Amino acid sequence: MVWTGRVLSALFVLFMLGASVLPKLTGMAVAGDTLEQVGWSRAWVLPIGMIELTCVLLYIYPRTSVFGAVVMMGLLGGAMATQVRVDAPLFSHQLFSLYLGLIMWGGLWLRDPALRALFPFRRAATAL
Repeated sequence: MVWTGRVLSALFVLFMLGASVLPKLTGMAVAGDTLEQVGWSRAWVLPIGMIELTCVLLYIYPRTSVFGAVVMMGLLGGAMATQVRVDAPLFSHQLFSLYLGLIMWGGLWLRDPALRALFPFRRAATAL
């Protein structure tokens, strides 16, 4: 279970670094184009990239991983709200942040016994 969590967490981190943080921090045109398509100024590319990098680094470090996940979920919620505001396609755009959040939290839950104790998975009680 712990290794599955590590794999999920690693996939989340690699995706965020490769598909979101790197294009923003290196000034790739796709980052600015994407922000402009949803109504944001290109001036926000670098600040958003720095925030994302900070969240990922907090998530990687075990002592701050829950805090990093909470802050990242806030960022993902803002991304989702932006996609809803521009009436983007539901499953491919609006809910994409939710998919990322589920992978992020699922990986953390599987690799962190304290988080599993705080949020235990329980089966529904059977009727007598």
